[in-house]
Amino acid sequence: MSIVPRVSVTETLTNNVQLTSVNPQSDLVTEVTPGIRVNSQGARLKGYLDYSVDKIMYAQSSASNQYQRALNTAGTLEAIDNWAYIDFSGSISRQAISPFGTPSISNTAINTNQTEVSSYQISPYVRGRLGDVANYEARYSRAITRSDAGPFSDVNSTNGTAKISGNTAISGLGWSADASQQNIDYSNSLPAEADRFTVGPSYAITPQLHVSANAGRELNNYTTPDKQSYSTSGVAVNWTPSPTTTLSASRELRSFGETHNVNLEHRTGRTVWKFTDTKDILQAQGQTGVANLGSIYGLLYSQFASIEPDPTARAQLVNAFLQANGLNPNATAVSNFLTSAVSLQRQQELSFALLGVRDTITFAATKLESSGLNAASTAANNLNNPLFFNQFGFSVNYTHRLTPDYSLGVMASQQHTSALGQSNSQDGRLRSLNLNVSGKVGKQSTASIGFRRVVYSAATPYNESAVFGTLIVQF
Repeated sequence: MSIVPRVSVTETLTNNVQLTSVNPQSDLVTEVTPGIRVNSQGARLKGYLDYSVDKIMYAQSSASNQYQRALNTAGTLEAIDNWAYIDFSGSISRQAISPFGTPSISNTAINTNQTEVSSYQISPYVRGRLGDVANYEARYSRAITRSDAGPFSDVNSTNGTAKISGNTAISGLGWSADASQQNIDYSNSLPAEADRFTVGPSYAITPQLHVSANAGRELNNYTTPDKQSYSTSGVAVNWTPSPTTTLSASRELRSFGETHNVNLEHRTGRTVWKFTDTKDILQAQGQTGVANLGSIYGLLYSQFASIEPDPTARAQLVNAFLQANGLNPNATAVSNFLTSAVSLQRQQELSFALLGVRDTITFAATKLESSGLNAASTAANNLNNPLFFNQFGFSVNYTHRLTPDYSLGVMASQQHTSALGQSNSQDGRLRSLNLNVSGKVGKQSTASIGFRRVVYSAATPYNESAVFGTLIVQF
C-alpha cells in the first residue's frame, strides 16, 4: 500500500468570472487544494482512492468563496478466497445541471448551472463452479447519488443479477441463462422497475470468433405507468483476431425498440484506436448523464495494457505518465450533466492516441442523441432539464516534451448542443483553446503556467480569457 499526500496552489486571473456578456467582471481566483492518493495491491484488497478539498477564494467576489470536493475511488475486496468478493466505487465531481445552461470550462467560474454530484456504489457477489457442469455468478448492487441541485438531488438504485453458463457435449457449443431485477427511485420523476430473464446458446466458431443468441421476457414500466410484459431477443458476436485487436457487436429487440452495442479497439506499439456505437436506455449511471466520453485516461489505460496487465498498477502507470506530460486525465469531448428519468440514448465515439518519443497526440469525437421514454417522467423533467437533445463535440490535445522535465501542451475543443423539436434559441456552441507549460521544479514538486480562451455562442453568450499558474507539492 502506498499513501501520497499533496497540496496544490493555483492562481487564476480571469476577465469574466461570472461567464456573462453583460458587464463582465474580472477577478483573481486563489485555490488551495490539499489531497491524498492511496493505492493498495494487497492479496485481498486491490484498489485506489484519490480525494481532495479545494478552497476557492475570489478577490472581488468574496461572497462566492466556496469549498469543492473531488473523489475518485474504486476497488475489489476478496472476502472469501476464490468465491466471495465486494466491488466498490465512488466519485465526487462538478457537473452541469442542464445541457442548455451556461457551460463552464473551469470549476472556479461563478456559474449557477454547475453543482457538486456525489455517487457511491457497493456490489457484493459470489462466483464459482457447479462441479463440472457450469459456472455461476450472483451479484447485488446498491448505488446512491446526491447533488446540490434541488429537484435533481437524489437517485437510489438496487440491482440483483444471477447468471449461469456451461458447455455441452458438442465441441464449442455452450449455453447461458441470466436473470435480473432492478429498481431505480428518482426524486423528481416516476421510479423505474425492470425484471428480466434470458436464455440462449453460444458457439465458438474458432478460438478467436464467438457468436451467441438469446431470447426471453422482461417486465418494465419504461414506457407505461405500470409494469408490462414483453418478449426480447438478441444476437452477439465477439472477434479477437490478435491480442491487440478486438471487435464486439450485439443487437437486441426490447420493449422500447432496438438496442445495439458495437466496440472496436486496435493497438500498435505507439497508438490506440477506439470506436463505440451504443444505443440503450440510460437509467442511473452514477447520475453523470453522459459518460466521460473521450477520456484521455481511458485511452492510455488501454494503451498500457500490454505493459502492465494488473489494473491497479496500470492505473499508477497512467497517472505518472499524465503528470509527466501535463495531460488532463478527464478531458472530454462532451460535458457531463444531470439526468433524473429514464431516457433512450445513442452515443457514438471515435478516439485516438499517438505516443511518440517526445510528442503525444489524442483526439476524441462524440455524437449523442437523447430522447425520453416515459411520457409522465418526460413532462416533469422538461420543466427543468429537457431529455430530447443532440450533442456533438470533439477535442484535440497535443503535448511536446521540451526537456526531460518540461512539457508544452495545447488543447482545442468544441461542443454543440441542440434541442430536438425546439427552436434554435436553445442551441449552444462552446469553443475553447488551452495552452500550458508544465514541469518539475523540485524532487517532489511540479508547476504549470497557462492561458485559456473560451467562446460560447448561444442566446446568452459569453467570452472569457484567463491566465493561470499552479504549484503541486507531494510529500
